[in-house]
Amino acid sequence: MKILVRQAMIADPNSAFNGQVADILIDGEQIITIAPHITETADEVIVATGLTVSPGWVDIFAHFCDPGYEYKETLETGAAAAAAGGYTHVFVLPNTQPIADNKTQVEYISRKSGSLPVSIHPLGAITKGTEGKDLAEMYDMKNSGAIAFSDGLCPVQSPGLFVKALQYVKAFDGVLIQVPLDKSIGAGGLINEGIISTRLGLPGIPALAEEVIIKRDIDILRYTQSKLHITGISTANGLELVIAAKAEGLNLTCSVTPYHLFFCDEDLQTYDTNLKVNPPLRGKADMLALRDAVLNGTVDCIASHHSPQDWDNKTCEFEYAKNGMTGLETSFAVINHLLPELTKDRLVQLFSLNARTIFGLPQTNISEGAIAELTLFSPTGITVLTKQHLKTKSANTPFLERELTGKILGILNKGKLTLN
Repeated sequence: MKILVRQAMIADPNSAFNGQVADILIDGEQIITIAPHITETADEVIVATGLTVSPGWVDIFAHFCDPGYEYKETLETGAAAAAAGGYTHVFVLPNTQPIADNKTQVEYISRKSGSLPVSIHPLGAITKGTEGKDLAEMYDMKNSGAIAFSDGLCPVQSPGLFVKALQYVKAFDGVLIQVPLDKSIGAGGLINEGIISTRLGLPGIPALAEEVIIKRDIDILRYTQSKLHITGISTANGLELVIAAKAEGLNLTCSVTPYHLFFCDEDLQTYDTNLKVNPPLRGKADMLALRDAVLNGTVDCIASHHSPQDWDNKTCEFEYAKNGMTGLETSFAVINHLLPELTKDRLVQLFSLNARTIFGLPQTNISEGAIAELTLFSPTGITVLTKQHLKTKSANTPFLERELTGKILGILNKGKLTLN
């Protein structure tokens, strides 16, 4: 099948065509020709206002709930949501039932997702059952297709065990992903500790809960000289710790979520359970510091932290609501809307290139003869997410009916074109 993408702005710092507007002819899985005007006929022609094309995007932290919680999400619906959000690769959390802590579960995800339009990569659990007691079989999982290792929604609390985990993955150049949260500080907290939590009468989670574990993990990383990625950073002080560790030369990378950039704890005054997340939405100063970190290069990746929840777990009192919101379908629009000054090169690094480098995914670029793995988007288009058009199985997002600047047009991956 031949696909012709007409008059697209090419956004790829690794391409000789970067910043140029050109036609792109694709045959099957390969880019055949890139030229100012291509006259050859094609089976499918893509034309759109503001059309921009970049290497396929990567999300490093999403929950597809399959197996065990298919009423929230399945690999099929998760992949559809990812494609609608412009992603060609997604890393899925191990917090399923059973837990993805062995090669059998990793292989299940890899096999079941083989025919889907998005490449789904399992994150293997660091500890058995994500219980934080004993190391899981990380070497076996790596050989079976695990892209990296994380206890996902249950970050490793034991420093002794985390030392062993970082030492263990060093043998095969593996990467650990950790959410920065010390569960013993602010245990039972529901939102950020501060003026808003006091005003609302809700127990708080102090910024200290994040900063203590970031400092601890950096100290352990310095000792082991391994590789660590911290995701979901939510505080300004947490960012400063990461900046200092990077300056020291440690192999540390980090990511932030779109919702920590868009909202702060002041937005919780309506008790909207869709804004109940973990780590929690922090104060306005923290939110603004995160935005600056995205612009100045401190942040390596944007991570959706896509976390579907069924109706019962969100339509209830704030105290009883589960944490998380869906995010794959809105990540780009949120970032593009919030930070219009973000350059296309930096956008592509945040959504694609940096994650490929950190986690050893195949590098790709937009050039003749290269594999066609592309994200098609319009920075000037408009996204309005509606319940009827959601691809994800769950509707727990505060972005429904909210107009955002930036629109995903589709993806090309595995020789398949998926258009919105």
